[in-house]
Amino acid sequence: MEFKYTNEDGIFAVKLARRAVKDYFKGRKTELMEIPENFLKNAGVFTTINSYPEKELRGCIGFPEPIMPLYEAIIKSAIYAATEDPRFPPVVEGELENIIFEVSLLTVPERIVIDDPNKYPEKVEIGRDGLIIRYMGFSGLLLPQVAVEYSISSTEFLDHTCLKAGLSAGCWKRRGVEVYKFQAEIFTELEPEGKIERIKLR
Repeated sequence: MEFKYTNEDGIFAVKLARRAVKDYFKGRKTELMEIPENFLKNAGVFTTINSYPEKELRGCIGFPEPIMPLYEAIIKSAIYAATEDPRFPPVVEGELENIIFEVSLLTVPERIVIDDPNKYPEKVEIGRDGLIIRYMGFSGLLLPQVAVEYSISSTEFLDHTCLKAGLSAGCWKRRGVEVYKFQAEIFTELEPEGKIERIKLR
């Protein structure tokens, strides 16, 4: 995929995510003097927080659709990932030295339109695509890096996204299920407040 965001954009995004959580703990609003042009445009984003050095998930929340300016989406997703992920206890201020921030900047999700659900796996490219599955009010999303981290096939990736939605594996074969794919540019701290790099999935 072609890169929309520069490495400097990625550094800005990750630093903004960390700063937003710091400011939250201090009880202050994150104010920005200058905002790069790309961050004024509406875009989807997910912030992932991992423990360091264990790199165990500590929180991950975001906005898959471009519903607000990117800088605002990063601030909100970072705070929500730290404090609102129901799978984990909230991050506390003392943990900031022991967590790393990862920001995934998303393309607009595109629905995969096919005539036979069994063709979905061939339309999903591991190492490139993330998935969203929607059905009967249920919705699940997995970022592109998940499939790479767990070394799963496109069929398994579809199954896992169904499970994330609270549905049974294989739900993507049902009539009426909507499957969307998107791509992400991913940037992460290598250590708390340390160097920030682009993650290449392949």
